[in-house]
Parts: sequence; C-alpha cells; structure tokens
Amino acid sequence: MQEESVINMDYVTPKEAGELWCISERRVQALCASGKIDGVQRLGGKMWVIPKETLKPIDGRTRAAKKGN
Repeated sequence: MQEESVINMDYVTPKEAGELWCISERRVQALCASGKIDGVQRLGGKMWVIPKETLKPIDGRTRAAKKGN
C-alpha cells in the first residue's frame, strides 16, 4: 500500500532532481542513501523517489557549508 500512495504524489527521480539541482544523478543517489534529502523514499528496494518540492541540500563539502556550522 505504501508504494501506491507514493505513486499518486508528486515525486521526481534522482535523474530529474539532478537536472533541477544541477548535480549528477549519482550525487543525488548518494545524498538519498546518506539521508540528506528530506522526504526521500525507496520503492521496491531499488528506486529512490524525492518529493518535488524538496530543496537541494547544502553541500557539506564546501567552505560555505562548513562555515555555517
């Protein structure tokens, strides 16, 4: 049932999120796996789905992110 409710909502794939955020699909997948993206869910153990309204997380590898902490 959980998968059915996810399908009916506005979600994007890691590829689509990467295009929106100007980062690679692989980087989006890594962010999903590390729990850095709010509301992300995994369907069938293989596919990540990300809520459309989710903002790009701050890249913790940059000086600006480290300065903000």
